[in-house]
Amino acid sequence: MARTSSLLLDTCAAIWLAQQAPMEPEAVEAIDGASDAGAMIRLSLITAWELGLLAKSGRAAMAQPPAAIFRAFLQLPGLALEGLTAEILIDSSLLPAPIHGDPADRIIIATARALDLTIVTRDRLILEYAARGHVRALAC
Repeated sequence: MARTSSLLLDTCAAIWLAQQAPMEPEAVEAIDGASDAGAMIRLSLITAWELGLLAKSGRAAMAQPPAAIFRAFLQLPGLALEGLTAEILIDSSLLPAPIHGDPADRIIIATARALDLTIVTRDRLILEYAARGHVRALAC
């Protein structure tokens, strides 16, 4: 099993966690384990941007405006916001190929690599990238 003590949620994982949607047992165990150990679960600032895009495109039904949803994420116990740094943004454009084309996912990958975090995701392309050894990821 991948080391999962330090977790970074992708946008969909954050939505599912906030909505208490069903997740893979290994992801639930990792999130619960991190919480029990007092480790913060991380959320990238790029998730705010992604929420706006999801709302605008209509790809995700939202009961509240994206800003309110993002603020609610930040109120979840044990969750910490990871900012964007110049290094992370630069690294997101220099990741080993083949790499995901989505800029937000590239930033999430670069954040996980910079901070030695495991991404919690259902994104098939991120999971495939992890399987090639470029980042750690855990299917949710």
